[in-house]
Amino acid sequence: MAVERKFISEGVRKARVEKYLSKELKRAGYGGMDIARTPLGTQVTIFAEKPGIVIGKGGKLVHQLTLDLAQNYGVESPQIEVQQVTNPSFNAQIMAERLANALERGWYFRKAGTSILRRVMESGALGCEVVIAGKLTGARARTQKFTEGYIKHCGEPSNTIVEKGYAVAIKKLGVIGVQVKLVPGGAKMPDHFTIIEQEKKRPAAVATVTSIGDAEVDEPALPDEKLGEDQ
Repeated sequence: MAVERKFISEGVRKARVEKYLSKELKRAGYGGMDIARTPLGTQVTIFAEKPGIVIGKGGKLVHQLTLDLAQNYGVESPQIEVQQVTNPSFNAQIMAERLANALERGWYFRKAGTSILRRVMESGALGCEVVIAGKLTGARARTQKFTEGYIKHCGEPSNTIVEKGYAVAIKKLGVIGVQVKLVPGGAKMPDHFTIIEQEKKRPAAVATVTSIGDAEVDEPALPDEKLGEDQ
């Protein structure tokens, strides 16, 4: 298999696994996953707001997920690890799912969008952007954007620093897509710098010795400026 085809197939497989886990673990507060190849197999790390639901009673659900990943999605020897999301407000996927759920329950799109935006910023995020697209109020589809703070849209920081989450709200008029981007608090931007002030050097002290008779007496040290005036 060519290198290009290998990368494409890996990307397609990861997208299918992401879609499957997002659907199956919606009640658990699914917050994304990470896949890494190891000598023993494939390590699949699932981030969730409620890890207990992911594991299931007696580990039944996590065992079923392992079988599905191996048989239906071609993941070699999957080993699932579940990690709890400590701060859901800094997880873009969880915020996107909450926004989609609010829209499905009948929330007005402006109220739902500003509510998510305010919650993220009050948690200490550096910036947040919420995009809602679809048939919001009428028969025509349109896009509404809510932004606050600092968000990178291009370059490497947009892929490494900015958290992104996607979700879909299913309503009677049609589907509404939501996207949440956020920069967590404490993130280091490449264009951020700190000026360190140089400490001011104190003038060096010079000690002089004067002789009184046969005895020598040390006079107190004087700054350089004082010595210049005496001369």
